[in-house]
Amino acid sequence: MSVEPRVNEQIRAREVRLVGPEGEQVGIVPLERALQLAADVDLDLVEVAPMARPPVCKLMDFGKFKYESALKAREARRNQQQTVIKEMKLRPKIDPHDYETKKGHVVRFLKAGDKVKVTIMFRGREQSRPELGFRLLRKLSEEISELGFVEAAPKQDGRNMIMVLAPHRNVKAAATQSREKADGGTGSEGESVAELPEVVTADQA
Repeated sequence: MSVEPRVNEQIRAREVRLVGPEGEQVGIVPLERALQLAADVDLDLVEVAPMARPPVCKLMDFGKFKYESALKAREARRNQQQTVIKEMKLRPKIDPHDYETKKGHVVRFLKAGDKVKVTIMFRGREQSRPELGFRLLRKLSEEISELGFVEAAPKQDGRNMIMVLAPHRNVKAAATQSREKADGGTGSEGESVAELPEVVTADQA
């Protein structure tokens, strides 16, 4: 957890090791002297190393420092490649209405810039009809082709069949841009990715 540094009158030490605005070492001075120097140059006295003895303080524009730090943090989040994989579970003989509902979830996941692991669950004699799963997955991949593509082709995994869908680059870029606007506090982008369920399972009909 990050804790905001003490600034100006919040600093408790009697004396501090002072660093100038350009990084120059001023030396150990009484706190009152450091505060006066900060006031003289219209800057803040910021405690940058509170655990040092005496603590290290630097003369800086604290408001500007906080603003630039927030920009750097946002840039780091944007550049961080976080791979989120949602999961959608279907039955090979799923009802058409249920299929449309589940496809709607897949569309929302892809629009949010997330990958989707689609799992077909076979029961009993259904395991002898893998073509049902292939057919359903092919249909789904074709119907969402404007938003995503098949990153991992359908393959049998025990009693399940799995396929991974990934959003197209332009779709993911649009989702990233939407997230950045949300980070800026606009609150007008509608439903956020965080509100989507991590796993959506089919009803066990």
